[in-house]
This record gives sequence, C-alpha cells and structure tokens, in this order.
Amino acid sequence: MSTIYALSSGSGLAALAVVRVSGPRAGDVMRALAGGEVDARRAVLRRLRDPERPADIIDEALVVWMPGPGSFTGQDIVEFHVHGGRAVVSALMDTLSRQPGLRPADAGEFTRRAFEAGRLDLVAVEGLADLIAAESQAQRRQALFHQTGGASAVFEGWRGELVGILARYEGAIDFVDEDNIAMAALKGVGKRITALEREIREAMGSAERGARVRDGVRVVIAGPPNSGKSTLLNRLAGFDAAIVSHIPGTTRDVIEVRMNLGGMMVMLADTAGLREGAVDAVEIEGMTRARGRLSQADIVLWVVSPDTTTGIDAQRFDSPALRIWNKADLGLPCEANSFAPDATLCARTGEGVDELIGRLTGMVDEHYGISEPALVSRERHRKALEACCNELVRSRQARGSGLELEAEHLRLAARALERLTGRIDVEDLLGTIFREFCIGK
Repeated sequence: MSTIYALSSGSGLAALAVVRVSGPRAGDVMRALAGGEVDARRAVLRRLRDPERPADIIDEALVVWMPGPGSFTGQDIVEFHVHGGRAVVSALMDTLSRQPGLRPADAGEFTRRAFEAGRLDLVAVEGLADLIAAESQAQRRQALFHQTGGASAVFEGWRGELVGILARYEGAIDFVDEDNIAMAALKGVGKRITALEREIREAMGSAERGARVRDGVRVVIAGPPNSGKSTLLNRLAGFDAAIVSHIPGTTRDVIEVRMNLGGMMVMLADTAGLREGAVDAVEIEGMTRARGRLSQADIVLWVVSPDTTTGIDAQRFDSPALRIWNKADLGLPCEANSFAPDATLCARTGEGVDELIGRLTGMVDEHYGISEPALVSRERHRKALEACCNELVRSRQARGSGLELEAEHLRLAARALERLTGRIDVEDLLGTIFREFCIGK
C-alpha cells in the first residue's frame, strides 16, 4: 500500500498548520525530516530539514509519531505541526513530494483507510463528514452522536437481537422433527420480532427532523410583487444578498442564504412575486420557480404590504406559515383588506424584525428542533431501516410456510442493518461517501 500525505488543517494564513503522513513509509519520512527517532504519542520539538539540502531548515515544528495499528488509519502516521505561513507549508509539501514512495492523498483517503482498518464504521464515517461541515450547534451535536458511535451502537443492538432470534430459528430447524424442542426454541420470538419492528419504525420517525438538522430548515419568503420580500431577506441575512428596487418583478430567480437561528441552520429563500396576469416570459418562469420552492418549503413567510394586498392566502399552503404585514410605516391592515397578520414590521427600517426572528425561531424549534440527536439523518439510513422492517413483515407473513422461509427473511433483515453500518456489500457507496471529504481527512 502506498504512503499518502496531505495538509490536514485549513489552507491560508494561520498560526499553525498540520501536515499528515500515513502508510508504511511514514516512519522513514519522520526520521529523514526530523533527524531521527521520535517517541511515540508525544509531541516533540524538532527542526525539519530537507534530506536533499540538510543545511536548509524548513521550520522548527512539533512532530507527533503514532505507529499503527493504534492510529486513526490503523497505519503508521506522522504529523508535522508547523507554522501556518504559506511559504513554510509549501516548502514542507514540496519536500514530501520528493520522498520515495509518497503520493498526495485523495479526498477522504485518510478516513477511508480508517474505515478499511475497522477504526470507523460507515455511519461513523458519515458522522465525521457531517461534523467537519457542521455550521450550527444542532448539526454539531447530531454529527458527533453518529461519529462517536452512538447511532451505530443502536443499530448493532438491533442486529444482535436479530442474530439471537435467528439462533432460535436455527435450533428449531435442526430439531424440526422434535415438536417439543422446536416449539420451545421459538417460544416468544413472534413478540420479539414485533417489538423490534416497532422500535425501528419509531426511530425512523426522527428521519425528517434529522434531515432538517443536517441540511437546514427550508424557509421560503413569498408574496405578491413589490411587497418587500427582498428587503426582508437582506434584513434577516444581515447583508445585501438580493437586489432591492421599487420596480415590481425585480426578483426573477430564487435567492438563497444560510443563517443560524437558535442553533438550527436555516436555508432562507427569496422568491419572485406571485400575481395573476403576468405576460413576461421571464417573470412567468420566476413565478414557476417560486411555486416550486413553496411546494418544498418547511416554513413559509407570506409577505404583503399596504400597496400589494392581493395574492394567494397563506392559509392555503400545506407548510406552516407566518403572515407578515410589511411596510407598516405606510399603513396598518384594516377591515378593508381583511388581512390578519402574525407579524407587523417594516423591513426597510428594521422595526418589528426582531420580533419576527423570535417567532420564526420558535416555529423552527417547535417543528424541527430535537432535544436529542436524531438516530436517522440520511436517506441511506432511512432506506436501510425500511428494508429491514419490510423483511420483518415478510417473515411474519411467511408463518406456516416453513421455518426456513421465515428465517431467510430474518437473515435479509439483519443484512440490511449490516449494510447500514458497512459490515457488508458497500463498495458501490464508498466512492460517493468519501468524495464528501476534504483533502487531508
């Protein structure tokens, strides 16, 4: 196996940078650059030198030597903690590129080697990717739960229960001619299967919330043209993300920004104004896209103002909605326009926006907030658990058709859980999963 190297910390100017080397030649590289042996699992200060130009000091750095298999990848690893200047990092990377048997690491290759060495299972790998990408505290907590094995422990517990049930079936099959023994072996397994299916399906109920924590809650700002939607987006985002104009129809495409609300990530989308009788082809396309986003929205902010009070009533949307009266400085709603707002504000001046943020934060927490990390956070997880439950149902439906058939469906249920954690048959998934990682991880 080749020895790989990469910058494992962020690129750009920094106080420190970490360059990692993993593979069978990591020890040779350590001795060549650090001038000799380094005690294992201790940070040792050394002067790094280019073996081809020993008089040229690359940097004075901390060297950490972690021999395998007790390392992240299960292989020998050496880390060089150098100063983070671009010239220092460039000199070290250039020196490593000229060492025999070394090559730059591919994206996610360190983590893939950890997976192949059994240091992480597939759920933990995905959790690590999510942890690196986490922008909110909810994302961090959920990712850490998966990365440290919390979710895998539950999945393995279910698999262990299935293996125990299968052992009962194997015993009954071996003594199928001995009715008393077979009946004793299978006593209570039906209830155990039903209880396991119920537990898995209850856990699958967290899938939607887990996905929203991981990907962000989709909040769509919609309403008639010129109601101040783009101004509201800019006010909520804290910067000018959208062009603002008094000319109706300025927004033609969906403009999206990310923001953190109460520890939850929110994807805030500004959409084209919706009205009847549009004839401009570009405006029609913009409204088509706006309606598409509305159909996918988790929460809708329906915005009207004194001069744009006609349009689609927010109550007709399937998603939870906040009805917003904007441009309150121009007038308040009255009986004539029959609009009962949930929030009254002026996005241009900021009046009432803090109250809206408080209402929106409460809605996000009410519908998608979780007191504990979600067990299911990816569509892959949900599909694997659904496949497991389907096989449990088929096993129950096969009763009376032969113990072997019942047991086969239980084996397939266990196999679905094994695919979930990466025990078997996941080669086609690995390329997709590890492409999510940055170089050096």
